[in-house]
Amino acid sequence: MSQEIWINLPVKDVEKSTAFFNEIGFHAVSVGNERAQLSIGQTTILLFPESAFEKFTGSKTADTSHSAEVIFSIAADSREKVDAFIQKVESAGGSIFGKPSEIDGWMYGAGFADLDGHRWNLLYMDESKMPKK
Repeated sequence: MSQEIWINLPVKDVEKSTAFFNEIGFHAVSVGNERAQLSIGQTTILLFPESAFEKFTGSKTADTSHSAEVIFSIAADSREKVDAFIQKVESAGGSIFGKPSEIDGWMYGAGFADLDGHRWNLLYMDESKMPKK
């Protein structure tokens, strides 16, 4: 079995979503007609129009204005990178649902929603402060 995984994500406007993700520092490119490939590290996320997503899943797309279907968590290298990234998200039109803050004395993170309401969080973990078992 292959060890690769692709995440398929429905979006209202592939072109606008591609521009948003590029603006915040990810690498997104158009692939064929009406879809894009978003690369974050070794993870590939394919952006599909909601109608195409619904067709191949046989299901309605979640209404992200009322609920969350998933949260994508991304590691950050420092607190400063979390803060800078969240500023990019705000400038690009994303919304912040969790302002940058410290968690449990050794983590620092923030949460945001992209243009379609999909939830993401950035997390810096200071392992030197991590509680020992």
